[in-house]
Amino acid sequence: MTYKFGVVGLGVMGANLTLNMERNGFPVAGYDLDSKKTRAFLDGPAKGKKITGVDSPAALAKALEKPRRILMMVPAGPPVDSAVSLLTPNLEPGDILIDGGNSFFLDTEHRNKELEGKGFRFMGMGVSGGEEGALWGPALMPGGQPEAWEAVSPILRAIAARADDGQPCVEYMGPRGAGHYVKMVHNGIEYGDMQLIAEAYDLLRRGLGFGADEIREVFIDWNRRELKSYLIEVTAAVLAKKDPESGKPLVDMILDEAQQKGTGKWASQNAFDVGAPIPTINAAVESRILSAIKPQRVAASKILRGPTATYSGDKQHLIGAVEAALYASKITSYAQGMALMRAASDEYEYGLNLADIAKIWRAGCIIRATLLGDIMAAYHRDASLLNLMVDPVFCEALQTRQEPWRHVIQSAVGMGIPVLAMSASLAYFDAYRTAALPANLTQAQRDFFGAHTYRRVDKEGVFHSDWMKP
Repeated sequence: MTYKFGVVGLGVMGANLTLNMERNGFPVAGYDLDSKKTRAFLDGPAKGKKITGVDSPAALAKALEKPRRILMMVPAGPPVDSAVSLLTPNLEPGDILIDGGNSFFLDTEHRNKELEGKGFRFMGMGVSGGEEGALWGPALMPGGQPEAWEAVSPILRAIAARADDGQPCVEYMGPRGAGHYVKMVHNGIEYGDMQLIAEAYDLLRRGLGFGADEIREVFIDWNRRELKSYLIEVTAAVLAKKDPESGKPLVDMILDEAQQKGTGKWASQNAFDVGAPIPTINAAVESRILSAIKPQRVAASKILRGPTATYSGDKQHLIGAVEAALYASKITSYAQGMALMRAASDEYEYGLNLADIAKIWRAGCIIRATLLGDIMAAYHRDASLLNLMVDPVFCEALQTRQEPWRHVIQSAVGMGIPVLAMSASLAYFDAYRTAALPANLTQAQRDFFGAHTYRRVDKEGVFHSDWMKP
């Protein structure tokens, strides 16, 4: 029997994607450097299915139909290069390697070009949805040679999540590292989303003195309206979980140090490279870094004093205002992510279709939300839309939420509760709608001390002044 697809790396994600493919009618050959892992998979969830395990890259190549299609589910970085070097001696020109990990997009660019020069096809594919998504339907973001996409698209369409309208959550993103670039931005938006939700939680917890059960009820209610999303749903589930040892809400027993794997940081770094402002995502990355310096924060809490973190107004009014502020902040966060991808598409010649990206994020992935249907519609209305905030629907959504949005941030500042991401979101909105920013002063300063020149508002040309002359 020849197998339709090969999977290298039979950890949880690789194993679940293998099961997903087989369930959808595509026999799979699997390989892992750890033979015990392969055997456990074959004797466990893969038993009785059209899945085989092999003990070498040569055996994997022999088991697959041509052109060979091999998905590598290994950690990003050197493990990908190691897997490529093990596999390619057994492959032939035209065979396709797919990196399904969270690789840095510039690494994917390099691998794509190098392997294409040797006659192979190489794809970098973002995979979102976690373990459950891998098994039952992830959102997939593949990039690479168009002919490679054509060869694997029937399988990827079959295993991808389905949105409510039945469309599969996978599309060809673009050449070279486009798929991993889109996944990087997805994760940056995810960082922003999670931080915004955490700040809303903190306002309810410290500002209103609510316990986990009360906050859970608020999140359940929010999930019935425009905030309906996977992350809001997850938050409510997290808040319901009790610690079996103490009986207290488990969330209250977890140390406040949020870790990160790097994709959010990459998005921030690359945004500076392409000149795209993403302050909400940056604030989310910075918030995780701040959370990691726990000993410093504990020491500082005994020295630095602030106001009492208690809201003195109407509690229901603040709950409604936080809901509005969270939604408005989410819009600006998505607007930043989409604008970043537009800038990168020009910079790297990816040809990204923002409507398609919103479409495939509607199901399967971590940031899936009702909001994404509206985002997809916005880019269908105007494919050249420079910023989501100026779309008529989202413009109206932001305008009608300005008062509660500002009230929440003013209240948070008054109570001394940090809202880095929410305040960055509002500042982005205010800066983007400002026709004349104070950068004229900045440019004058630069010319004063560095002769960097400036342009004028009243005539063309580049100018330099002797600022010490009267």
